[in-house]
Amino acid sequence: MKYVIAIIKPHRLEEVMQELDNAEIYLRTVTEVLGCGRQKGVTEVYRGVKEVGNLLRKVKLEIAVNDNFLEPTINAIIKGAGEGEIGDGKIFVLDLKECIRIRTGERGGEAIG
Repeated sequence: MKYVIAIIKPHRLEEVMQELDNAEIYLRTVTEVLGCGRQKGVTEVYRGVKEVGNLLRKVKLEIAVNDNFLEPTINAIIKGAGEGEIGDGKIFVLDLKECIRIRTGERGGEAIG
């Protein structure tokens, strides 16, 4: 089992969600976050508003997957989020030690779905 964390540009969220749907990856959590990377000091325009400074608006996706869904998940995020520009984002892959479905008590890959 793996835990995938992706930080992407907010305006690419819809495309990433569509690519994840196409790859049949439906279980995900999305959070609006602030962050900075290599583009620090670079002005970005988001919904007509200029974002200046170190902290830019980003979206964080968290996705727990069984091992056979890891590459399709990564490929979907890259395809949906990539524009070929600094600030496109990052994907982090962590080993997931345990997953437990609260309702049924199922554990491991069965709990992920």
